[in-house]
Amino acid sequence: MAKGEGAESGSAAGLLPTGILQAGERPVQESKKKNQLSICNKLCYAVGGAPYQVTGCALGFFLQIYLLDVAQVDPFSASIILFVGRAWDAITDPLVGFCISKSPWTRLGRLMPWIIFSTPLAIIAYFLIWFVPDFQQGQTLWYLLFYCLFETLVTCFHVPYSALTMFISTEQSERDSATAYRMTVEVLGTVLGTAIQGQIVGQAHTPCVQDTNASTVALEGANRTQSATSLRETQNAYLLAAGVIASIYVICAVILTLGVREQREPYETQQAKAMPFFRGIRLVMSHGPYIKLIAGFLFTSLAFMLVEGNFALFCTYTLGFRNEFQNLLLAIMFSATVTIPIWQWFLTRFGKKMAVYIGISSAVPFLILVALMESNLIVTYVVAVAAGISVAAAFLLPWSMLPDVIDDFHLKQPHIHGTEPIFFSFYVFFTKFASGVSLGISTLSLDFTGYQTRGCSQPAPVKFTLKMLVTMAPIVLILIGLLLFKLYPIDEEKRRQNKKALQALREEASSSGCSDTDSTELARIL
Repeated sequence: MAKGEGAESGSAAGLLPTGILQAGERPVQESKKKNQLSICNKLCYAVGGAPYQVTGCALGFFLQIYLLDVAQVDPFSASIILFVGRAWDAITDPLVGFCISKSPWTRLGRLMPWIIFSTPLAIIAYFLIWFVPDFQQGQTLWYLLFYCLFETLVTCFHVPYSALTMFISTEQSERDSATAYRMTVEVLGTVLGTAIQGQIVGQAHTPCVQDTNASTVALEGANRTQSATSLRETQNAYLLAAGVIASIYVICAVILTLGVREQREPYETQQAKAMPFFRGIRLVMSHGPYIKLIAGFLFTSLAFMLVEGNFALFCTYTLGFRNEFQNLLLAIMFSATVTIPIWQWFLTRFGKKMAVYIGISSAVPFLILVALMESNLIVTYVVAVAAGISVAAAFLLPWSMLPDVIDDFHLKQPHIHGTEPIFFSFYVFFTKFASGVSLGISTLSLDFTGYQTRGCSQPAPVKFTLKMLVTMAPIVLILIGLLLFKLYPIDEEKRRQNKKALQALREEASSSGCSDTDSTELARIL
């Protein structure tokens, strides 16, 4: 049991003296009005989530098949690129979180400068990922370098943007509402990324080799006899899609910068206390609710990442829908976009834990159906639309529940501030590292089963491996994640207690009549 976890079931609000609570309750309505966000503010904040999702969707769904069939990187080298790139991406999250925690407040805030200055470099690196160099000898190093560079720069954008949730308002309801706006736009971003990348690339037909049983030397000779013009058209299509997505990245970053302003917590300015980064890590990683939350979402996120990383190859070779997989992706993401508001209503009506159980588990029957059915396009579209409902829950719930964990931490550690980037960056670290391992292993397994680069079809072991990676493995991971969520202690009653106690803390800290002695006593009682 983590330190301090035994008291989690107690009411933080119940520990406060009645006089303090009454003093905090008097100006509640004025405080809510002051911290209320306009629709424009929420939309500008939400738009900032699109760049990460648009680029991440394009890379997640298309990078593997691009490396294998367009750049013609061998499967082993492709697995190295995917694994090292994702692993490095995971490592950069806590590193960037450390740098942000040490950043001073400026006129733009503490988080916004990171978003502004990382954007132009990120779009250059992203464009170069989709460029096929003329040399063959150093291709692996080329893609590894720019993939890692882009992931570092997009982390410098996304970690501060994720932590920004805690600084746009001090009201839980406003943060939850802004998170729902954000998740809707992020799912729209995945739809946009899928549409742009899939439809532009889909117009160019990558040449394939009919005889997949030929030896490696014969296969390479056949590849050289294919139309170089057709392959070049496919490469140019990827570059065009990269240019369009890079433009969207810049536009969204500008809207976020102009439309959102950071707010500091009142008690943070009064009780500011420098804290070493590694001590902050120890405090965060010893917070019981946080460990249980990231453990559950680690497995469920890994399940959906396995599907994402192998879906294009699965549709192309196992189901035989070479020219339909981009449309199937659109069906999934469009369904997820439509159902995000429904899940937001559901979690406010029935609670976030109930939304986790129902939303994420709803994917299991459809994954089983895909595993058992024969190749049927109509049934596949139906399954895609239904799967989008579960994808929406997987998008919304982690980012809606993390602020609740941070609020709980603030009540237990009222003198500690600046830990928000650590919470968000380590959550992303664990999920990204696990996804890197999964993508590396899945690509290596394709190599071991005899994957043929640019083949029009694949051997039966490759098709079976793809089916297992997209169906049975995610099902097992989802079930493990749901079992771990049973241990998560913050239910709706606990959230209400924390909200009341935090409101009292904020009002007491911001009150002009509050003496230093009262503030110290309040912090001691909390």
